[in-house]
Amino acid sequence: MSLVSLELGASLVATAGGALHAAAPVLATAIAHPTLLVLAGFAAGVLGGMLGIGGGILAVPALVYAAGLGQREAVATSLAAMVPMSLVAAARHHHYGNLRVREGGLLGVLGIAGAAVGASIAEVIPESALRVSFALLMIVIAVHLTHGVWKDRRAPNAGGAGG
Repeated sequence: MSLVSLELGASLVATAGGALHAAAPVLATAIAHPTLLVLAGFAAGVLGGMLGIGGGILAVPALVYAAGLGQREAVATSLAAMVPMSLVAAARHHHYGNLRVREGGLLGVLGIAGAAVGASIAEVIPESALRVSFALLMIVIAVHLTHGVWKDRRAPNAGGAGG
């Protein structure tokens, strides 16, 4: 089963039940802490620069729960915040010789079309579907990464010099 089919399935399941959306504003206002946003912004930058995750994994939930934004607003705000972070991180990686401009440019150009489609879809599906899709995507990524670690550990001569 592909990641896209999992996301679409999650969107359909979430569309059927809107209970998450109804409870979100109460929870968001109950935990509104600007300090959390500061910490999430810094952590998003560190993780984006270190792991290339873009920081949205931290920024979107922080914007929803600490700032009280809706899921659509949190996604859009997170995307805008990632632009300067990504540019700074890419410049540092270029300085270290890690940036592949051709591949990054191709990914970016193709990503522009995908981003436009994704933003249009996000506008028409319920926010609860976006929230559940985001959560399921994080779970799928965690399972995939964990499986990869287990697979590497079981392989002969895994771990290199450090273990």
